[in-house]
Amino acid sequence: MFDVAIVGFGPTGAVAAGLLGLQGIKTYVCDQSLEVYPKPRAIALDHEIMRIFQQLGLELEIEPHTEPFTNSEYYGVNGQLIKCMSSLPEPYPLSYVPSIVFSQPPVESIIRERVQSLPHVHVELAHTGVGVEQRPDAVVLSVQNAQGHTKTIEAKYLIACDGASSTVRKKVGIELLDLGFEQSWLVVDVLLNERGLRKTPRVSVQYCEPSRPSTYVIGPNNHRRWEISINPGEDPEQVASEQGTWDLLKRWITPDDGALWRQASYRFHALVAQSWRQGRVFVAGDAAHQQPPFLGQGMCQGLRDAQNLAWKLSQVLKGLARESLLDTYGLERGGHVTALTQRIKHIGELVGERDLSRAMARDAQLLAECNGVVQATPRQNVQPPLTEGCLSASARANASSARGCVFPQPWLILPHTQERVRMDHVLGCGWRLFVSETADAQWDKVVLNESLNVRVIRWGEGAAQECDGVVKAWFEKEGVQAALVRPDHIVFGAYGHATTAIAVALESFTNDQQVLARFFG
Repeated sequence: MFDVAIVGFGPTGAVAAGLLGLQGIKTYVCDQSLEVYPKPRAIALDHEIMRIFQQLGLELEIEPHTEPFTNSEYYGVNGQLIKCMSSLPEPYPLSYVPSIVFSQPPVESIIRERVQSLPHVHVELAHTGVGVEQRPDAVVLSVQNAQGHTKTIEAKYLIACDGASSTVRKKVGIELLDLGFEQSWLVVDVLLNERGLRKTPRVSVQYCEPSRPSTYVIGPNNHRRWEISINPGEDPEQVASEQGTWDLLKRWITPDDGALWRQASYRFHALVAQSWRQGRVFVAGDAAHQQPPFLGQGMCQGLRDAQNLAWKLSQVLKGLARESLLDTYGLERGGHVTALTQRIKHIGELVGERDLSRAMARDAQLLAECNGVVQATPRQNVQPPLTEGCLSASARANASSARGCVFPQPWLILPHTQERVRMDHVLGCGWRLFVSETADAQWDKVVLNESLNVRVIRWGEGAAQECDGVVKAWFEKEGVQAALVRPDHIVFGAYGHATTAIAVALESFTNDQQVLARFFG
C-alpha cells in the first residue's frame, strides 16, 4: 500500500509528489499523458513558487527559463495611463525576483525529471484514474492504461490533481462554487522575430477599452502573449482559427513579425471547491479552483495547494500530528483562494468593462485617487494572508499583520566562507522559532512542544547572519520579537510587540502551545 496516491502529473501533482517524496512518503502518481504538453499555458510565477522549487532542489535549473515580469500598464478609454502594477524593489523579501514570467514546457519537464528520480515516488504515465472507492483505512484507486487494462492502487490518502474537469472530484461528489465571473477570451502565444520585437510594447499592457479589452504580456526571450476578449456574436472557434487570430493581432503585428505558437479560445471562470476534502480524498490545483488569468496566479495557486497539503500529510503519516490537521487544508486554501480570486475578479472586471460611460467613470475615479499621477502598485500587495486553520489563536499575536503571511527568506552570509546562501538551504523548512536579535533573553528559554521539533534561531548569530537586513527590517516593521514559522514558511504567530511587556508576549506564546497541542499533542 502507498501512503499517498496522486492523480495527475501536471505541475500541481508533480510538486505534491516531489515534496512528499523528499519526506520519505511512499507516493504513487499516474497521468494519462506520456509527455509534457509542448505549448505554454501558464506564463507567470512568483517568488513563493520559486521558493518551493528551491525546496525541490531545482531553482538553479529553472532560473534560466525565467525572466522578471515587466510592469503592467493599464490604459483607459482615451489611451491614458490609469493604473500600473509592478514588482517589489530590492532587497527582495524571498531572495527571488517577486514577479516572474517563465516558459512552462521546459520548467515542467525539469520538475517531472526530478520527481521521477526520487526513490519514494512511483510514476505511471499513460495511466488514467477512472474510479475511486473509499474504505475506513484506505482509498482504492482504479487506474486504466492506454490499452484499456485496469488495475487498482491502494493508498492511505488520495490527491486529485486531474484538472478542471477532474474525474476524481466528480466521483467523490465535490461541487464547485461559482464566484460569478464568465467571459470569453482568445489566448494567443507568439514567437516574435526581430522585426516583431521592435514593433511591440516594451512593458506588459492592459488595454481597458470597452470595444475590445485586451492584454499583452512580455514572456521570456521572444515569447509574447495576447489575451483578447471575444465580442458578443463572434464565433470562438472562428476567432481561434489562424486567420481569425491574425485578424485580431493586426493592431500590433502581422505574420511577417513572428510565428503563432498557440491560440485557443476560453471561457474564463471564477470557481472554488465547496469542499476540499471528502474522506481520504483531497482536491488541488485546477481540480479545486479556476480563476481568470489577470494576475497570472492560476499555476501559483495550485502549487500553494501542493505545499500546504504535503507538509500536513507528511506530519500525519509520520505520526507527528493528529489527523485533524488535514482538515485545516481546506480552511486555509479555500479561504486564500476565494479571497485572491475575488481580487483577480475585480481586476478582470476593471479591464473588461464594456459600458463606455462606466469605463470613463472608472478612468476618472482611478486618476482622482492618485491625483492624476499614477504610481506603480506591487503585484504582491494583492496576496491575502491565511486567516484560519493551523494559526495562532492569541489575540496579541494576531495583532501583528504577520500572522498567516509568508516569512522572509534573505540571503545569508556564511561566517567561515563568506559565501552567500539562501536562508532555507541553511536553516531548513521545518518548524522554526525566529527570535529577533534585539529580543529579550527570555525567548532563548522558551519551552516548545517536542512533537513539533522546533528549531530556535536567534537572528544575527551563527549562520543566521543576513546580507541585506531583510529579516531585521521585517521584525521592525511588524513590531515583534519572535515569530513561529510553519514548514511551509507561513507565520503561525508573531509575538512581543514593542509596546508589550515580554511577559505578556511569552504568555501569548504559551497559549499558542495549547492551540498546537490540538494538532500535534
